[in-house]
Amino acid sequence: MTKKYSNDLIYQLLYAVCILIPFLNIYELTFFVWFLTATITVTNRYSFTIVKYIACFSIILLTAFIASFFNAESTYNFFRDIAYLLKPIVGLLVGYQLYKKCQGKFFSTVIYTGIILSIAHLVIVLITFLRFHTISVSLLRAYCGYHSDYEVYILILLMFHKKLHLNWSTKTVNFYILIVALSTFLYLSRTNFIQFIILYLAIKGYFIMNKRALIIMSTSILAVVLGYTAIYQYNPQRGGKGIEAFLYKIKIAPIEPFKTKINKEDWKDFNDNYRSYENIITVRQVAAGGTESILFGKGLGATINLGRQIWTNDGELIQYIPILHNGFATVFLKSGVFGVLFLIIFMILLAKPVKSDLVSVININRLLIGTAIFLIVSNWVFMGLYLKLDNKSILLGFMVCYRELLIKNQLLQKESISDT
Repeated sequence: MTKKYSNDLIYQLLYAVCILIPFLNIYELTFFVWFLTATITVTNRYSFTIVKYIACFSIILLTAFIASFFNAESTYNFFRDIAYLLKPIVGLLVGYQLYKKCQGKFFSTVIYTGIILSIAHLVIVLITFLRFHTISVSLLRAYCGYHSDYEVYILILLMFHKKLHLNWSTKTVNFYILIVALSTFLYLSRTNFIQFIILYLAIKGYFIMNKRALIIMSTSILAVVLGYTAIYQYNPQRGGKGIEAFLYKIKIAPIEPFKTKINKEDWKDFNDNYRSYENIITVRQVAAGGTESILFGKGLGATINLGRQIWTNDGELIQYIPILHNGFATVFLKSGVFGVLFLIIFMILLAKPVKSDLVSVININRLLIGTAIFLIVSNWVFMGLYLKLDNKSILLGFMVCYRELLIKNQLLQKESISDT
C-alpha cells in the first residue's frame, strides 16, 4: 500500500511539473521534461484511439521530414522543427501514460494543478501592481502572461464537477471557482473567453443538434453579435487605457486574422493585423516553390521572410521566422496541404464520440467535441497544440485514457454480474 501511494505521488508530481513547466517559456526545458516523462512512463498497451491521434501528427512530421530533403535549410532549424512538431505527440503520450500509471485521485490532481497555476498568476498580478502602482491591459499581458487554456478547462471542470462525479463540497468548489475565474479573467485573453463559451456550450450538450440546441446556439450567436455591435458602436480607440484597450482588441478581432491587404509601412496597420500578414507572406512564399511545395510544404527548418525586422515577445529582433502564430499556416509551411489535411482529420477524430450510457463518458465526449471546435480557433490564432506554452495535449491524453478506463470498468462490472 505504501509503495503504491509513493508511486501515485510521484506520477501526480510529474503531471503537475509537465503542466506548469511550459509557463517558464523555455521550450528546450519543456521538451526535455515531457520527453523524459513519456519515456519513463511507457506502457505496454495503447488504444486504437490514441494511436490514431498520434498517427495524424506523425504523418505531418514525416511529410515535413521528407520535404526537407528537397529544400536546403540550416541544421539548427531542422532539429528545432523536429522538437516543435513532436510536441503534440509527446504531450498526448504523457497525459495518456500518466493516467494509466496513476488512476486513483488523478482527476483531482488535474484540478489542483490548475489551482496552483491560478494562484501563481494572481501573485504575479499582485507583484506587477505593487511594482508599477497601477494595472493595465499592456502591463497584464507583458508581465503576467497572455492566456492560459488550461485554467479555462479547470474552470469548466469545477463548474460541472457533479457531471464528472467529483464529490467535493459546494463551499470548496465555489472557493476554487472564484480563484480560477479571477485568474482567467485577468489574462484578458479574447481566445480564452471564446474557449470558455465553446466548452460551456459543449458540456451542456448544445453541439448535439436538436431543437433545444438550435435555440440555445441561435440565442448565443445573437448575443455575441449584439455584444460586438455595441462594442463597435462604442468605437474604442487604439492606445486607450483600462478596459478600452481590451475592447479595442475585441473590436479588431474579426478582421485581424482575415485581412488580405496590409501596409507593412504603416505601423498601426502592421501591428493590428500582424497575424494576417504572416499568413499572406506564408502562402505567397510557399506557392512560389511550385506545386510540390504547396502539396507537401518546404520541410523541416523552413522559414518565412517577413521583409522587415520585428521584435518578438521574447525580446528578439528577427526577420526570418520558422514558427507562425497560425497553426494551419505553420503546418502548411512545413508539410503543405497534405499536412493541413491531417491536422483537420485529427480534429474530426477528436470530435467523434465514443458510445456509452455512462454520464461521465458522455461528458468527456462533450468536452472533447468542444475541444475539437476550439482547436479551429486555437490553431488559427495561437498555434493550437504546437504552441510552446501550450499544455492541452497532456490534458487530452489524460481525458482519452480516463474515458477508456471508465468504459472498461463498466464492461468488467457487467461481466462480473453476468457470471454470478
